[in-house]
Amino acid sequence: MTFPRALAALLCMLTGTWPAFAIAQEVSVWPALRDGGLVLMLRHAETDPGFGDPPDFRQGDCSTQRNLSAAGRAQARRFGQRLKQQGVAVDAVYSSRWCRCLDTARLAFGKVTPLPALDSFFGEPQRREAQTADLRRYLAQLKAQDRKGNLVLVTHQVNVTALTGIHPAMGEAVVLQHSASGALEVIGRLPPP
Repeated sequence: MTFPRALAALLCMLTGTWPAFAIAQEVSVWPALRDGGLVLMLRHAETDPGFGDPPDFRQGDCSTQRNLSAAGRAQARRFGQRLKQQGVAVDAVYSSRWCRCLDTARLAFGKVTPLPALDSFFGEPQRREAQTADLRRYLAQLKAQDRKGNLVLVTHQVNVTALTGIHPAMGEAVVLQHSASGALEVIGRLPPP
């Protein structure tokens, strides 16, 4: 990330606003999303303050995890509403098995399939390479299927960054497409609603 983009992202986080270049990216990606066949990699919506999960974290027990805040629950609903308002079809929604991701997916889309390749590896960097390779293989399989709508992946910052190099805000989506060679390419971003 260049210094001006990093500075803009920092200002966005501090002021709660979104830079004009990001809004322009959002506007330009809607026609492609309406055409379908893309992947939206969505970082879970806003959570209670903190990083990672508490030391007593247990998968499947939301009371031991960092969860969505009230603002995050509203943000997730707005994300799903925004796609509907824009006429964007969603064929399938996959999510990390962490509660904040599953809740984001359910609130935005109503349906979700847990996918271990989307689980967080925060604090376990040794898992990054293998898990990201698993996700790439899974997405390559899905590419072979004929989809009219889009695929949504609800996950964590570390997963989005490992796959795309982008450090998204909570509630932000990175829009990807498969190139002719089968590689995933970033074509735009949707800022948090």
